[in-house]
Amino acid sequence: MAMGRPSMNNLQNLSAKQRRMGYAALKLVGLYLPLLLMLAFVLVPFLWALSTSLKEPAKVLSEDLKLLPDPATISNFPRVWTEGRFATYFANSIFVSLVSVVAIIFLAIVNAYALSRFKFKGSRFFMILLLGTQMIPIVLLVTPLFMAFKDMGIINTPWSLIVFYIVTQLPFSTLLMKGFVDSIPKSVDEAAMVDGAGRLRIIFTIIAPVLQPGIVAVCAFAFIGCWNEFLGAFSFITSAVNFTIPVGLKFMIGEYSVDYAGLAAGSIIALLPPLVLFAYIQKFLIQGLSSGSVKE
Repeated sequence: MAMGRPSMNNLQNLSAKQRRMGYAALKLVGLYLPLLLMLAFVLVPFLWALSTSLKEPAKVLSEDLKLLPDPATISNFPRVWTEGRFATYFANSIFVSLVSVVAIIFLAIVNAYALSRFKFKGSRFFMILLLGTQMIPIVLLVTPLFMAFKDMGIINTPWSLIVFYIVTQLPFSTLLMKGFVDSIPKSVDEAAMVDGAGRLRIIFTIIAPVLQPGIVAVCAFAFIGCWNEFLGAFSFITSAVNFTIPVGLKFMIGEYSVDYAGLAAGSIIALLPPLVLFAYIQKFLIQGLSSGSVKE
């Protein structure tokens, strides 16, 4: 072999190295770049709201856009919390969301167990119908539910929102919970029945403890859906004392002026409970979603 002439092994090593570099570049462009764009899409509005909430109200529109205002102030947060009645809105949202989530979890477990364990005539059609409810725009439900709530005498009370959230969140929660119940072998039920346990005892003393990852997942989705919901709260609640946070934020936008600093501070406050919730249950949520996708 002549001196200076590349060998076949060197050419193969060079070709393999080039392929690895090409895969790395493709991975960078195809995976990390979209993730960075998505991260920017999510973080930029949050950082903008945080920066606006730290500005003095008079300087929000008069200053150039800065990530960290100078001087920065936290006076907007206590002002919104007290003068803006945000403490009341926050308490209303917490009460309505927690009561709704507890009811949704209870009904979702019972419904999911029935759909998973009992094969009745029309069960497949019922599952399709349950899934089809997710395609119905929420706005179509507002008028008939408003008339029903008016006849029940619960308009302008938190109970109208609780019933509304249960009605709208339960179908998806049931379908999600059914995946977790399906992953539990039926032999567990049969063994409990041999020991004399009834259906309700099986559900709440045997199945429910095993469903903890699923309960966490359903709880997270249901809480976010109740916490962020605006249309129902805006339609069924008429007095400020019963407003939830989304409606309270809406009424911070006046006809001729907008308190941008207060609105941004209120948005940051509204973001804290879901942020803390997901930070705490993140590992349980991932475990729950992965285990609910496996059937035995």
